[in-house]
Amino acid sequence: MSREGVEHALRARTDERDRISGDLLDLESHTTYQLLKGASLRGATQRRWAAAQESLAALWSLNDAYRAVLRDAEQIRAARSKLGAEQLEELTELLAGTSVVLRTVAKPVEQRSLLPQQDERLTLDQTVARMDAAFREVTSALNDIDAVWNTVLPRLDGADSDLRHIRDLERELGESADLAAQEAELKRLRASVLEDPLGASVEQDLDRLARLLAGSRTELELALTVKAEYGRRREDLVAALDRVRAAESEARLAHGAVVVKIALPPQAQPRSRAESLAAELDALDASADTWVLRAKRLAGVEEEARKSAEQSLATAKALYGLVGRRDELRGRLGACQVMAVRKGLAEDPAASELFERARVLLWSAPCDLTKAAAAVESYQRAIHGGKG
Repeated sequence: MSREGVEHALRARTDERDRISGDLLDLESHTTYQLLKGASLRGATQRRWAAAQESLAALWSLNDAYRAVLRDAEQIRAARSKLGAEQLEELTELLAGTSVVLRTVAKPVEQRSLLPQQDERLTLDQTVARMDAAFREVTSALNDIDAVWNTVLPRLDGADSDLRHIRDLERELGESADLAAQEAELKRLRASVLEDPLGASVEQDLDRLARLLAGSRTELELALTVKAEYGRRREDLVAALDRVRAAESEARLAHGAVVVKIALPPQAQPRSRAESLAAELDALDASADTWVLRAKRLAGVEEEARKSAEQSLATAKALYGLVGRRDELRGRLGACQVMAVRKGLAEDPAASELFERARVLLWSAPCDLTKAAAAVESYQRAIHGGKG
């Protein structure tokens, strides 16, 4: 190599050495690397990290040998202000030749051979390539472990936070949600993720646990709300039961008014739910249930009261609608009779018989709406020549 070539190569290698040193320092200060150094690992993670540590040990050995060559080169360069042919030859061998010597490491006896073991010699470029491969293997393991921890640990922290919030709610309510099993499960999942992130499959268990904790938190929050608002909600429920009674009374009045005019099946008799709901409210007042259960029961009674009032009002409307249906059929029969007169069918015996049958059914009390509707339909077809 020329003097200029040597100077350039030495500067490039010095910059390379400093950059590699910086990367190795960054690796050792990496948070996950620091955690793994003192971690108790097992399973797939233990095997992967053991292999990474072997690569790391090889990396440091390579780096030491690499730096030793550069130190020798720098000492030769610093010894003389002007390099002679001998120094250029030495520097060329160090910077471009197989100057990096990897000493043979003593192996366990079961791995030895009786043949002599040769030290390995590499160029600086070959040494850097090997260091890069070892560095990538270590960082790959770190990245894979880090990816799991960055994904799962925040979720475990969130579940821990939910559990602490639930404990606060329990103390405020004075009741226990009995989450000992969930607490133990959370500890098991955290230990599994910390000790073997690459082998732990906890996503489904964590999803299920998160749902359970969310449900418990919601129940306790609802129970606290019910406890605080029970008096007001009870008064509202008493008023709602009064509305149920009024709606049921309306349905009974409608049934009484309609049943004399329209033939109704037995199941059309309105049923009362007000008193049974009132009994449920009384039982709730005297209940020794937890506030969590009382919250569910109170919500159930409130919903039943709402449905009962709506159903009774709908029943009353439907019953009165039957009278309207009868009146509509009477109107259709009258219109058909007018049409029959216009067509000269007023005296037709068959048409007259159909008209009379429909009239008797519609003006009978109680009226059979099904038969009356069929009779009007038959009369209408008759005066239209058999067409509907």
